Amino acid sequence: MAKEGSQLVHDDNKQEGSEMLMRNPVYVLNTLSKNTIKENYKFKRLYRNLYNPEFYYKGYQEIYANPGNMTRGTINNTVDGFSKNRVSKIINNIKNGNYKPTPVKRVYIDKKGSKKKRPLGVPTFDDKLVQLVIKYILEAIYEPNFSENSHGFRKNRGCHTALKQIKKSGNGTKWFIEGDIQGFFDNIDHHILIDLLRKRINDETLIGLIWKFLRAGYMEDWQFHKTFSGTPQGGILSPLLANIYLNELDIYMEKYAEKFGKGQPKDREVDKRYQYLHLKIKRGRKKADLLREQGKHNEAQELIEQVNEWVKERGQRPYYNPMSDKFKSLKYVRYADDFIVMIIGSKDDAKAIKSDIAQFLNEELKLTLSEEKTLITHSSKKATFLGYNVNITRNELFTKYSVKGAKRRHHNLKVRLEIPHEAWRNKLLALNVLEMKYVNGKETWKPKHRPEMAHLDDLEILHNYVLQIRGMYNYYKYAVNSTVLQKFSYVLEYSMYKTFANKYKSSIGKIKGKYCKNGVFIVNYKDKKGKQHSHSFYREGFRTVDITKMKTQENNIDNLLASRVHMSTTSLMDRLSANKCEHCGKTDSNLVMHHVRKMKDVEKGKAKWQKLMIARRRKTLAVCEDCHNEIHYDMRVELIAKNRKK
Repeated sequence: MAKEGSQLVHDDNKQEGSEMLMRNPVYVLNTLSKNTIKENYKFKRLYRNLYNPEFYYKGYQEIYANPGNMTRGTINNTVDGFSKNRVSKIINNIKNGNYKPTPVKRVYIDKKGSKKKRPLGVPTFDDKLVQLVIKYILEAIYEPNFSENSHGFRKNRGCHTALKQIKKSGNGTKWFIEGDIQGFFDNIDHHILIDLLRKRINDETLIGLIWKFLRAGYMEDWQFHKTFSGTPQGGILSPLLANIYLNELDIYMEKYAEKFGKGQPKDREVDKRYQYLHLKIKRGRKKADLLREQGKHNEAQELIEQVNEWVKERGQRPYYNPMSDKFKSLKYVRYADDFIVMIIGSKDDAKAIKSDIAQFLNEELKLTLSEEKTLITHSSKKATFLGYNVNITRNELFTKYSVKGAKRRHHNLKVRLEIPHEAWRNKLLALNVLEMKYVNGKETWKPKHRPEMAHLDDLEILHNYVLQIRGMYNYYKYAVNSTVLQKFSYVLEYSMYKTFANKYKSSIGKIKGKYCKNGVFIVNYKDKKGKQHSHSFYREGFRTVDITKMKTQENNIDNLLASRVHMSTTSLMDRLSANKCEHCGKTDSNLVMHHVRKMKDVEKGKAKWQKLMIARRRKTLAVCEDCHNEIHYDMRVELIAKNRKK
């Protein structure tokens, strides 16, 4: 009997473990990914995954720290006050079919490298969370089948992996096509997108929810505007939907490349002039040897000098005829809505390819290829892709020296990546650290201080300047001319000196005398425990790094250093599940997570909740609903007091 009871308990535990596994988001998503490799497989009953609270908890932990989640959309629904009950309400609305995305709030932000503003949508946090869960599901289905030529908004891929592919596959390119799709994100056809989703998904309930997000609209100046095209504005789901849409272009280009390709590189005829010079050199050397044997050393020397001229000319000639039509090739790389096509072929080929791409985009995806901005560029000139200049090297002398000092023919027609002069100059202008004038027709530069930094402490000022330099180098370190960033660094360094001088009403000389040791600018500071530390100005150099040796897309150092990350073994959901208010200690109550945008918002606070956040170095506090209301009351009182002082 005992044995039978024991078996029942064992079976119950086994069933409970199985149910927990089925609810685990990682297990669910891995199962979906395994099925996606099956050709013509259609996914059913996906919508039920939106009933799983574990997906929302996973999403919350992934995005909660983004300061943008504290920004209000059209209603007061931010990350602040997140709780398990809030997730339950979302799930109930989704189950009942009552979930309705809120129109996004449209704001305008500065457009990089332009005086124009670009629109940005601010969704509610609940909508972000639901979109993120949908993204998890769609990503598991589509990501394994995305093209190797696509690099935007994908895990372990990015700008640098796209540039690496160009560097490795673009050698010998004759023509570049710099692709530009007019207003891509605003012009995605909803009906085409839904039809593409239906190719793999047989779940109209999920399709219907995605449709709701597409048609949610936006609010601007308190006026509602419908959306008839484009992806959800400011939405987490938008980049993935864009990749699903443009995957059709990727497939088209891969098939096009197969049809266009012709022969092998070795099928090309040897350049006639190269062949002629090669024979002249061979015969000339033999004749010079014969003249030496005959004792005619002067004639032999004259002939050798002539042979050396032929060798030099041969070194400047390509081995294969560059105009040969026996070998053709097309390579294609895409990052989001930017793409580049690399062609070994004629200019007429490039024109035909551009025309065919435009026709495909128009007829199949209802998109327009910009005639004006989609440039056909000869590889001796500079194409632009992802902020880099891209061209093909054509050295005047095709020789390099071996370890033993012997001359060898240098491999030519390789891809060359460069930093455009405008890239780092415009960055300096955008940072407002550079005063640019024209004197006698020449451009002259003068670093200037940043008055907006006067209220910051010394360490913050130093960090800000170092981050700008490190971020710029981190992106452009694969350029052959990366050392030009020394000029970029110089301007920022002297702007920093001037900023310190402005802050302390001093001079550059005195500031350098106070902070510089052995020529290095250093700021000393103490941590919370009183331990002495120091930080110095950037001095790590600007050497060029070989992009072909990069294994995966590297993390953006600028982003990593721009925020202070405080690791904790206690996860957010564990703290919410503890059922103990971190403020008053009350147990068995529904907890919500209080959020602040930055630690600076509480660093000078005297309230108990502020002191708790300071002590824990956390931007979150798991509290009961009563304490959360009390905290918000304190915040309102504090805000009123601040406004009165103004």
